[in-house]
Amino acid sequence: MGETKHQGPIKATKALQPKHWVSPIPFGLGKVKPQHFRDTMKIALDNKDNFGYATRILTQGVCDGCALGVSGLFDQTLKGPHICTTRLNVLRLNTMPALKEEIVHADIDELRKYSSTELRKLGRIPYPLIRRKGERKFSRISWDEAMDVIANKMKKLDPKQYAFYLTSRGITNESYYVAAKVARFLGANHIDNASRICHSPSKTALKRSIGVGASTANYQDWFGTDVLMFWGSVASNSSPVSTKYMLEAKKRGTKIIVVNPYSEPAMDKYWIPSNMESALFGTKIADDFYQVNIGGDIAFMHGIMKHWFDMEEKQRGSAINHEFVEEHVNGYEELKASVQELSWDEIIESSGVTKERIIELAELLARSKNAVFAWALGLTMHSFATDNISQVANLALLRGYLGRKNSGLMPFRGHSSVQGSGEMGADPFVLPGGGFDAENLKRVEEIWGFDIPKWQGDIVGVTLENIVLPEDHERKIKLYYLSGGNFLETMPDPDFVEKALSELDIRVHQDIILNTSTLVDAKEAVIVLPAKTRYEQEGGGTSTSTERMVYFSPEIMGNKNEIKEARSEWKIYIDLAKRVKPETAHLVEFKTGQEIRDEIAIANRDYDGIQHLKNQGDVFQWGGAWLCEDGICPTPDGKGQLIVVDIPDLGKKEGQFVVTSRRGKQFNSMVYKETDPFNGAGRYDVLMNAEDARRLSIAEGEGIVVYNGFGVFQGRAKFVNIASGNLEVHFPEGNFLLPRGRYEKFAGIPDYNITVTVEKADRFNARKDVQYLEKQIEDLEVNAPI
Repeated sequence: MGETKHQGPIKATKALQPKHWVSPIPFGLGKVKPQHFRDTMKIALDNKDNFGYATRILTQGVCDGCALGVSGLFDQTLKGPHICTTRLNVLRLNTMPALKEEIVHADIDELRKYSSTELRKLGRIPYPLIRRKGERKFSRISWDEAMDVIANKMKKLDPKQYAFYLTSRGITNESYYVAAKVARFLGANHIDNASRICHSPSKTALKRSIGVGASTANYQDWFGTDVLMFWGSVASNSSPVSTKYMLEAKKRGTKIIVVNPYSEPAMDKYWIPSNMESALFGTKIADDFYQVNIGGDIAFMHGIMKHWFDMEEKQRGSAINHEFVEEHVNGYEELKASVQELSWDEIIESSGVTKERIIELAELLARSKNAVFAWALGLTMHSFATDNISQVANLALLRGYLGRKNSGLMPFRGHSSVQGSGEMGADPFVLPGGGFDAENLKRVEEIWGFDIPKWQGDIVGVTLENIVLPEDHERKIKLYYLSGGNFLETMPDPDFVEKALSELDIRVHQDIILNTSTLVDAKEAVIVLPAKTRYEQEGGGTSTSTERMVYFSPEIMGNKNEIKEARSEWKIYIDLAKRVKPETAHLVEFKTGQEIRDEIAIANRDYDGIQHLKNQGDVFQWGGAWLCEDGICPTPDGKGQLIVVDIPDLGKKEGQFVVTSRRGKQFNSMVYKETDPFNGAGRYDVLMNAEDARRLSIAEGEGIVVYNGFGVFQGRAKFVNIASGNLEVHFPEGNFLLPRGRYEKFAGIPDYNITVTVEKADRFNARKDVQYLEKQIEDLEVNAPI
């Protein structure tokens, strides 16, 4: 693979371009829009007790919010400072004082009255805590006692009976790596991480299509590409700084197209606070929206390809890049045959988009020399997600949008360093530098100096289900070690999740704050360990951005609200190893973060360079500016593979809807505002098409019930510009509608989309005792507090 190096940050276009303005009236007065400057003032006040430290985090640390990779106030894409409200919202987790003792040791039922949002605001975990079976409150415990309870339990269990999980709250590559190494050292292959429920299908699909599971392009490739397409992504909401890149792209002539069931206002009009022109006049982001049905993307892309092949019949080379395909791609004839067999009727019915509109987009792409395809959870959170993404790769391979400037495939990641979690091996199917296959196993065993168990570990969803297996089952999970995370608010079927968590013998929560899942009972004990943040980690730490930039974030001194007993996460894992297997624990011993980075560079050869990151601002990009440079893929024959995929059947019956979940003003499951600043939706609003509502005689704001055989969701109708037959509810509030045990067939992500029926609340409630055979679920009040 050739390696062109990234050129570093470039200057933004200064000239004003009024054609992209939302309105000449300054600050979008009179419009529904975020109040960025007001929010920023409020956040400054929230941090006033630790203002100096907060400022140092923002000016010296690598953002622990989204995965764009802003280091201090700067990044590798555009010159000039960047800051966004997502980062500011997360800031308080790093600066706040400890929880007050009267709260820490309050009666458990008093604590359970708090929502996760309220618990988060109360402060950090001050010292190790334990709550044994039958106890009403947490008691303080020493680190030694806490670690001994965990280690003694592990010694009694078969390693198939305990599991590790790491979330995405600013955990560093060093912590992911040590956790992955320690888990395997202890004999446990049940280790998983938060990217499982976001982007694991992206990795799986890209691996089979082009041989590499990461973004092949950079954000700079957006600037001046002919087309930038977002599939199922609200990039402006998850990663607000990306809007600055979108504005720069538009100024350089890029067309931005969004494919999403709901015409998301944040992808339509945005006021970018760190750009004066946009802060005043707003930016019209999307040039066009294609409102596909939920789950209709594969058919939609089949339609694009069908038209391309029709164009080819008339004139060879008018749509397909034959030179690229012949030299760099396998499977052309098979794909062509399968696409041509499909009728337009099938394509239109599944996609929900007219033939004329699909042809319009197909012809635009056929004329476009370059394109960058970016996608997020709208493509990944399906039972057929790997096929969704291989289909995007099919489009790119047919046009040769790969391995060069202004072109590529970009899984748009939401959280800082989730890209690193799998690359460090914190995943049941992965070891550092490769898969869980015989060749890589042998290689990693030689580096680590111990045998890795050969049985296949389970993904997080299956691990949760395995907690309720019969007592004598060899895979019954009895101890779960969680580094952050709240399964009650991220996984489908929260009622089951709560039951499962309470049936564990021991549950360990290594975290910064308490959340609702911390308060669930356990059969023997719940242990809570106070973790340091990434900014407190001794010797600093690294994180990997969406575009494969590995950034160094230094240890930041001077936290006035320091939690004296908190420990760096990687150090806690090493302590655990020493207690469970003292005689061989020297094999997983690290004294410093530098020692960990030195070993990462050997264990994952892509990361050769991480060992040189030592100071604030140090960064390197693994793989160079473009993966698959010049079209050469890291596959056995160096070629990309076109994959034939089928149009999925969602099993939707006459009169039913398909529902998916969306985020409002939140970071993962952490909610920061009850009302979405872009569309005014509350957390219990059901976003629906006005025409669909009229057919059901539903008025806007009316109480409605969304239900299926798995659960019931009571909310209010809110009319938005969404494709007919589709609904959106907020995540995690809507998770009660989702069944457990439905996983993506290749990557094991839970399915977050389901068919439902909608009724007026009064009609549903009047009839449910008589006619409904659904399992009974206690009604949620429409105005239930979160």
